[in-house]
Amino acid sequence: MNFIVNGVRAIVFGFHKQVFTMNPQALVLVLLDLPGLLFFSTYTLLVLFWAEIYHQARSLPTDKLRVVYISVNVAMYFVQVCIWVYLWVDDNSIVELIGKIFIAVVSILAALGFLVYGGRLFFMLRRFPIESKGRRKKLHEVGSVTAICFTCFLIRCFVVFLSAFDADASLDVLDHPVLNLIYYMLVEILPSALVLFILRKLPPKRISAQYHPIR
Repeated sequence: MNFIVNGVRAIVFGFHKQVFTMNPQALVLVLLDLPGLLFFSTYTLLVLFWAEIYHQARSLPTDKLRVVYISVNVAMYFVQVCIWVYLWVDDNSIVELIGKIFIAVVSILAALGFLVYGGRLFFMLRRFPIESKGRRKKLHEVGSVTAICFTCFLIRCFVVFLSAFDADASLDVLDHPVLNLIYYMLVEILPSALVLFILRKLPPKRISAQYHPIR
């Protein structure tokens, strides 16, 4: 999913001028907004994983967490597709404004998800009675990833919300290629790279629990 997000964004950057001169305008919005929605789905998977760990540790039910994740994502894509289709038929500035506010709301929900479950898991690990290298490593991982993802979704929410009411603040325009790059570097590319680096180490292979004869 990271590969798809950054691949689509790379295509948009590579054909920057052609993207902004495409017709209809709705097609431009699809290319600009789709990677952001996929980014949301990718990183809320991490929130789902942390939520499952937290609920299992607290002996809370986990069966509804995946249903909530799928339902939220299906609803998000459904609403966004409806906005795109409407703009394709009728390029309405009010609907475009609603679309931007919708992206801002989605971003703040993701930020809150990381804050709630990342924070809960972090403090749960801090209270863990056994001091170990593994515990310290997990504390660092959860704390760092929570801070990075919360910050990038919060920045996206603020910028998108501001651009919804101030056309001059919009970075998704032909005249701002460098600012566009800096913005997406902060909210997508750099967070992806940092999270992949922090979580780079795979779990060790499981060792068989069977007894072996002593030679």
